[in-house]
Amino acid sequence: MAVEYKVMTQKDKAWGDSFDPQQLENAINAYASEGWRVVTMASASLGGDRDEVVIVFGREA
Repeated sequence: MAVEYKVMTQKDKAWGDSFDPQQLENAINAYASEGWRVVTMASASLGGDRDEVVIVFGREA
């Protein structure tokens, strides 16, 4: 069984211009309808006061 992965960050167009929980939920549900499942989520420190959320999706290829 092959698995493929997709990474979504705050720079992803599905995220929008600013954090909106409803918009993020819509994006996750849209990926889910294509067979993607959230594998993990993390906050990556980019230095200083800047953090970025990273969401990793996976599905069978």
